[in-house]
Amino acid sequence: MVSIDIAARIIKHNKIVVIAFMVIAAISAISQSFVSVNYNMVDYLPDDAPSTEAMEIMEQEFDGAVPDTRVMINDVTVQEALQVKEQLGAIDGVEDVTWLDDAIDIKTPLELADRETVEAYYIDDKAIFSFSIRDGDEVAITNNIYELIGEENAMAGAALDTAISQEMAGSESLYAAALLVPIIILILVVSTTSWLEPLFFLTAIGVSVLINLGTNIFFGEVSFITQSVAPILQLAVSLDYAIFLLHSFSDYRKKVDDPTEAMRLAIKKSFPAITASAATTFFGFMALTFMNFQIGSDLGLNLVKGIVLSFLSVMIFLPALTVMFYKWIDKTQHKPLLPSMKKIGNRVVKVRIPVLLLVFLLIVPAFLAQTHTTFTYGAGDQPEQTRAGSDKIEVEEIFGKYTSMVLLVPEGDVAKEDALVQDLENFGAVTSVLSYVNTVSAAIPPEYLDESITEQFYSENYSRIILHTDAGPEGEAAFSLVESVQDTAATYYGDDAYSLGESVTLYDMRNVVQDDNKLVNLLTIIAIAIVLLVTFKSISVPLVLLLTIQSAVWINLSVPYFTDTPLVYVGYLIVSTVQLAATVDYAILLMEAYKENRKEMPALEAIKKTIDEKIFSIAISASILSSVGFILWITSSNPIVGSIGLLLGRGALLAFIMVLLFLPAMLLVFDKVIDKTTWRANFFKK
Repeated sequence: MVSIDIAARIIKHNKIVVIAFMVIAAISAISQSFVSVNYNMVDYLPDDAPSTEAMEIMEQEFDGAVPDTRVMINDVTVQEALQVKEQLGAIDGVEDVTWLDDAIDIKTPLELADRETVEAYYIDDKAIFSFSIRDGDEVAITNNIYELIGEENAMAGAALDTAISQEMAGSESLYAAALLVPIIILILVVSTTSWLEPLFFLTAIGVSVLINLGTNIFFGEVSFITQSVAPILQLAVSLDYAIFLLHSFSDYRKKVDDPTEAMRLAIKKSFPAITASAATTFFGFMALTFMNFQIGSDLGLNLVKGIVLSFLSVMIFLPALTVMFYKWIDKTQHKPLLPSMKKIGNRVVKVRIPVLLLVFLLIVPAFLAQTHTTFTYGAGDQPEQTRAGSDKIEVEEIFGKYTSMVLLVPEGDVAKEDALVQDLENFGAVTSVLSYVNTVSAAIPPEYLDESITEQFYSENYSRIILHTDAGPEGEAAFSLVESVQDTAATYYGDDAYSLGESVTLYDMRNVVQDDNKLVNLLTIIAIAIVLLVTFKSISVPLVLLLTIQSAVWINLSVPYFTDTPLVYVGYLIVSTVQLAATVDYAILLMEAYKENRKEMPALEAIKKTIDEKIFSIAISASILSSVGFILWITSSNPIVGSIGLLLGRGALLAFIMVLLFLPAMLLVFDKVIDKTTWRANFFKK
């Protein structure tokens, strides 16, 4: 229980508290501009991931990177294509431009060359170039490439996707906020009886969001997922704390004349409910930090910090602010804008049996379906209506899908390397292989040639083999190819062969996050169960509440399976945790009220009264979180952020429906069990 002395001090020194928070928020608003945003998901793989180790070796041994971008030029001759290749290579930040002349000797007639090799680079006067782009400067470099190639030609690749994400992140965040804030204000206005009270809610949480963003400067950088999702998610899940406090303050204003005394009592009364709500969310988000895929740690730490700051803001800043300006709330009172929600409890109770049967019929199929969803692990495709989206379609129609892989093998044994290259060339999905032994000659010792010829293939310790494939960056075919290439290289070099590239990275990502999923979900459930156990001093209540919310999670995550829609795995992993942590509050709110009402009346009357009393508050909370999710989905062009938004929006609605219909039915069915397994339940007995 919060100390009455602390509450009294907050109220007494309200001006100092408000000024201090405002100053910290202002400093944070400035400092957030110095926090860099990382758009490269590869950086969040664990250090011991094979592709991470391979990347470190290649950066030490070679200057060039793995080709990750393609440009298609229409209506060019071979000589004109060579000039374009030179112009591309002259752009600062464009590295290792590869074309047909790197695969064959173009001095000889193309008709005499291998047809498949030629058509991998040049078809019907269309030339395709592959290259890498320097990390961190994707926007400027891709803009320079667009200036060179003009509107009539096309560009596609991972670096371009990164550049688009960088350009859109800021504008999309502002767009999302511009849509979201008016919607939240509207929801809050219709749920309160003061025109200004919603501004107090938003100010308290807005200050904590600003401080959270500003204190990211101590981390140095955050991921683009954290930058896009965390502020809006923090706002959505912690607005409840402010609503709890000010509703309690409003109730005490009717009982106590002195506003400062009313606030002191409100702090004392609402502290346990706000603490329990914050604790479940805190530990749920904390579970994300245990992911091996460090995007979880990046987002989890940010959200945990945000929850703590929101809690402090609501318990310290909001009371001080409200005491200073409570007269403004009084002067802007209005009549309730929504009709009373009485008698809803009576209707809910009537359908309890059908609801129980329906949910129990759905739970098992939903659980099984969400374990068989088709997942994607990368950022996904750009929308077709954008230039990047249409360019990619155009390029793939002519030259097919493209992904490059790099093999690093110990340098020195030319015969072994030649045999490996021949094996790789026989793979159906491999369109071409570039290595010293097949591009220069296995018969010519590299020491006899100029270093400018050999440096792209040989370093002091390794030989580099570049594979061009049409298997795509991910999916069953791409991952099967990665395994085949790695197994083949291992037959020659054992553990001394390393592979890297977009498909290899996504393959590693799949392996890492699948293990993370089980751990994170288990930790989330255990942590929230412990909080519920302590809060309700009951063995059965945590089981009932967790089953209610977890069922909503399973139903939500099963929808992509039944609609045959691939789901971005990072979004799935985050939402499976966030939905449980953020929406269990609805169940807590209903359960706390039911427990109190049950002490005074039989179960049926208690549940009816509880629903009538709490349905409005739960609906407001769910509508805010759902709005946040759907607006993220609508406004974000990034598939990862968009999928998180869609899952979150739908998940909040499903959780609300489950708490409204399924939880009351469960409480009635297990009323006697709850009575016997709850310490000092003191339930009403006839």
